Amino acid sequence: MAKVSASMELILDTIKYSAENKEGVVMASDHRVGVAALELRSVDLQSPRNNKEHHTQEMGLKRLIVRRGQLFVLRLNFNRPFQFQTDHITFVAETGPAPMELLGTRATFSLTQARQGNAWSASDFTIDSNSFSVSLFTPANAVIGSYTLKIEISQGQGHSSTHLLGTFILLFNPWSAEDDVYLPSEVLLQEYIMMDYGFVYKGHERFITAWPWNYGQFEEDVIDICFEILNKSLYFLKNPSKDCSQRNEVVYVCRVVSAMINSNDDSGVLQGNWGEDYSMGVSPLEWNGSVAILRQWSARGGQPVKYGQCWVFAAVMCTVMRCLGVPTRIVSNFCSAHNMDGNLTIDTYYDQNAEMLPNQKQDKIWNFHVWNECWMIRKDLPPGYNGWQALDPTPQQTSSGLFCCGPASVKAIKEGEVHLAYDTPFVYAEVNADEVIWLFRDGQAQEILAHNTSSIGNVISTKMVGSDQRQDITSSYKYPEGSTEERSVFMKASQKMLGPRRTSSAFLDLLGSRGFQDQPAQLQLHLARTPEWGQDLLLKLHARRVADRAHPQGPIRLVVRFCAQALLHKGGTREPLWRQTVYLNLDFGEEIQWPLLLPFNNYGNKLTDEKLIRVSGIAKVEETGRSMLVLKDISLEPPHLSIEVSERAEVGKALGVHITLTNTLMVALSNCMMVLEGSGLINGQISNDLGTLVPGHTIQIQLDLYPIKPGPRQLQVLISSNEVKEIKGYKDIFIAAARAS
Repeated sequence: MAKVSASMELILDTIKYSAENKEGVVMASDHRVGVAALELRSVDLQSPRNNKEHHTQEMGLKRLIVRRGQLFVLRLNFNRPFQFQTDHITFVAETGPAPMELLGTRATFSLTQARQGNAWSASDFTIDSNSFSVSLFTPANAVIGSYTLKIEISQGQGHSSTHLLGTFILLFNPWSAEDDVYLPSEVLLQEYIMMDYGFVYKGHERFITAWPWNYGQFEEDVIDICFEILNKSLYFLKNPSKDCSQRNEVVYVCRVVSAMINSNDDSGVLQGNWGEDYSMGVSPLEWNGSVAILRQWSARGGQPVKYGQCWVFAAVMCTVMRCLGVPTRIVSNFCSAHNMDGNLTIDTYYDQNAEMLPNQKQDKIWNFHVWNECWMIRKDLPPGYNGWQALDPTPQQTSSGLFCCGPASVKAIKEGEVHLAYDTPFVYAEVNADEVIWLFRDGQAQEILAHNTSSIGNVISTKMVGSDQRQDITSSYKYPEGSTEERSVFMKASQKMLGPRRTSSAFLDLLGSRGFQDQPAQLQLHLARTPEWGQDLLLKLHARRVADRAHPQGPIRLVVRFCAQALLHKGGTREPLWRQTVYLNLDFGEEIQWPLLLPFNNYGNKLTDEKLIRVSGIAKVEETGRSMLVLKDISLEPPHLSIEVSERAEVGKALGVHITLTNTLMVALSNCMMVLEGSGLINGQISNDLGTLVPGHTIQIQLDLYPIKPGPRQLQVLISSNEVKEIKGYKDIFIAAARAS
């Protein structure tokens, strides 16, 4: 009786609701005398309204793109008014190549008066004559992807029909408290989901460059390319149904994307190139943004785009993850260790002439390395490790057989919990390894010149929220260098990573003696003036005699051999481009400043595109036969360009842009090419051949843009030449909506 009573109550409630709204629902008894079968005449997915409510309107309004864990509304038009008590509607949502309810890629759900918890549901319907509006809800743990939506209509035990309502794309929802990517701050969501431009921080820890980048995650075809990336992964190719069923887990999706941005194992987006020959593709320095890369990859059927390096890999992954709905940012780590053998030590070698030698192992120290952080709950880890997770799409080493890295909890990295998934030991070493510098002679490493416990993992940087400024987030990854907490965490991580090996090392005994730190002089190299590419470089050696155990007082004689080499981004150097030897006599307490001149003719055609020079000096103390090391890295600034725009910028109206570049160098810039990019400002890119710019001359470019979308936008300008690859500038522009005519 209880069931009958509940059914009658539901019918009466529906009739009462309809009567109150004057919608003329036919009584249940009318069905017995015959009512026309319910037929679907038209469907309105209400994409503009739904997309706006789901923060996807930037992707377009023509098709339905929604986020899981949130209602969206459809309007169905039938041949007659819908009758709740006799017309039965079942919705079917399917995704993937072989949808199955067991795998979570198919859902069937009937019309109800109220939403049924965190499950697929259709509820909150309203009836207006033949029009029927209904709210659909997708669970906050639903599989993301492209769905087909169908409706099955039946009356009692009789006629039944199925209709295709349309398709929709379902994304992660960082606005939903039930979603694993929930980020409870609208300010942060605007930065890490909605912002379609930003900065990559490059260069050297003492010469950090903000490199503007167009993420373009809302360009109309980018969402399709993102799912194309997932569908070309090895996981999908091996078992499509299983792969799709796991796309409800953000950890899984992040790992797939990390593997697919590089092409080492698969038809990934980018092919890495850390050499210096980019003639078969585009130099990594010449990309302005992600959109051109993603479109080229898709247009060529998944053929890897040439070429990328770490900042390009990370920037493209940022585009993909923000597009899929995962809060994501780019992080740059300066003096970043690549520790292949997991011993938390990077060895570098110099000979007695101060030349930096090729590494004997695969270990290296990058000038900088760029990766991503994604925000998520880590249900696979113990409590306390939610929040930012490090992911690295640059192919450095394999993880579970593929070139991917992460997600590694940033909190776990800081606390030295290197046993936690995924790839935490590798990321921990990137920011915490020690550097040991050796003097190499007679075929072997003979003397420790320095043991640096704080040289690796410096000024870890990301873009500041709501600003073009850089934010230092080093404290998120580790405790202050040299602090009790930092050394305690280092020992904990070392024991977990190395076990008994660490306590039985003769090398560690040598380090422990600290004998190499007791030296009779202090040496430093300083720049005497601002270094500019095309100019001679002027340095000064500062030498000061101090007391040591072997020679507490009295004069000493030093033979200082200097060497300058082009410094490579991936660690290591080119062959020497300049040498000099200096002989010094230092009395106790005496300080000497010795000038050093590095002519432009020596380095002009010897540098890499990054324009970095390492000047190293090895000083031999004649009285003891011991050696000391002094280093100075120099970054040569390219010319700067300026960008000016009209005072008012409006959608569809001409926006005047004025770009100025003066060649401040002593050499001509040949084959100058300008590329402009900016989502919402330009559809794709604008390229312009500028020819040759002779020394001291200025080039001025004027052009009109016709903005496409309102809101904050950024125009990126790159001018490259044979001599300097990366003359970059940007301009933040606010675009007003088009005025009503």
